[in-house]
Amino acid sequence: MNLDISSLIGILIAAAGVIAGLLLEGGHFGQVLQPTAALIVFGGTAGAVMLQFPLSTVLAAVRSLSRLFVPEPLDGEMVVKQILAYANKARRSGIVSLDPDLGSIRDPFFRQTLMLAVDGTEPSELRRIMEFAIDNQAELDEKIPEVFESAGGFSPTIGIIGAILGLIQVMQHLDHIDEVGRGIAVAFVATIYGVAAANLLFLPAAGKLRLRLRDEQQMKEMKLEGVISILEGMHPRMVEIKLRSFLNAKQDLAKSPIDITEGVA
Repeated sequence: MNLDISSLIGILIAAAGVIAGLLLEGGHFGQVLQPTAALIVFGGTAGAVMLQFPLSTVLAAVRSLSRLFVPEPLDGEMVVKQILAYANKARRSGIVSLDPDLGSIRDPFFRQTLMLAVDGTEPSELRRIMEFAIDNQAELDEKIPEVFESAGGFSPTIGIIGAILGLIQVMQHLDHIDEVGRGIAVAFVATIYGVAAANLLFLPAAGKLRLRLRDEQQMKEMKLEGVISILEGMHPRMVEIKLRSFLNAKQDLAKSPIDITEGVA
């Protein structure tokens, strides 16, 4: 399992910082545990988001939360090795020789791209078809971080609504003045929930998911360029140089070089 330590540590530090600040001020954890405030903020935010987006998009966004901590494995080096192996084979035996390899490719986008190449699609037409597919998928994927950005916009305002509702209840019981201070404190917990949820969860989640989706899109672009390069008969060494321009700058460049000349006629 490819656990994202950054996300895990980040959310722990954020929660610990808020709780530690509360404790240092002489408060206690029970003061901010208000089920009613949580119901108003999270229920209201969920309702507003579902009003703005289709249910399928909202459910997809909820499912994508796991990717904050366990992202999809994107091994750029492995993809480069795989494409170079196909380039060497195509250089020896022609592009049609890659047809038996299609069944072993798990990525549907990669499999479809290589299948079109094997079927004799012109490079320009192949690029047009698959770039259209990338753009369509990117447009759909963009709605997922937009869900969390909307939630981040709604939750502080709904938190204020919760605080006002609490204050209304307090004002109706001014005859018990000793309870007014405690009631006001409880009322403002909804504001804390709304602001904290927006800035510690929803907006950071949207930002990281957008980065994840961009990485996946870039990987598709790399696979497309690799297949087109094979189709155009480009030398494997040039293919490797072209593909490595897609790899993240943080990737370890000290790995052993790939033998791209093995088996080349």
